[in-house]
Amino acid sequence: MDVTGVSAPWVVCVPHGAAEVQRQLSALEARGGRVHHFDARDLTTEQGIHGSFAEVLQFPAYFGRNWDALVDCLGDLCGAVTGGGVGIAGVIRDADRLLEAEFFPLFVSVLCQGADRANASVDLDGLPLDRPALAEHFVLEFRDFDPGAIELRIRQPELAVTVGDGFVGAALDPEEWR
Repeated sequence: MDVTGVSAPWVVCVPHGAAEVQRQLSALEARGGRVHHFDARDLTTEQGIHGSFAEVLQFPAYFGRNWDALVDCLGDLCGAVTGGGVGIAGVIRDADRLLEAEFFPLFVSVLCQGADRANASVDLDGLPLDRPALAEHFVLEFRDFDPGAIELRIRQPELAVTVGDGFVGAALDPEEWR
């Protein structure tokens, strides 16, 4: 698990305050990358997710405030919000509040889709992009970290879910998405 580079997993679920994740987030910032914090209380509805992400990540005014538009904007972040192209990590504290929400599995998938696009150096047709891959990851911090329960909630056919020592990671399953 590395939340500073352009390799999967794109979404990492960890216990609140996990030392290794904090070290990696500090390293990202030391290189000029940005760590953006989200309050899970603002993400308990789909409208809250769209509004909070638009505000924190400075989405353009034409952001459509739907899941597809969120994927598009996450896949096309630039400028100061990314540290001039170094990369970002979005940290959602108290993610426990979201675990039982009906939309939670879809939310994780959307984060993976957007980050997969950002971390790629080619477009969806396999053509080279006019920008380098951008490190983009999302860290969901849980106060009550139960890897089994988290894995069950996010496991879906299009995601590759891994359980490691102190984390649950998710990325797009290449067999489903390529």
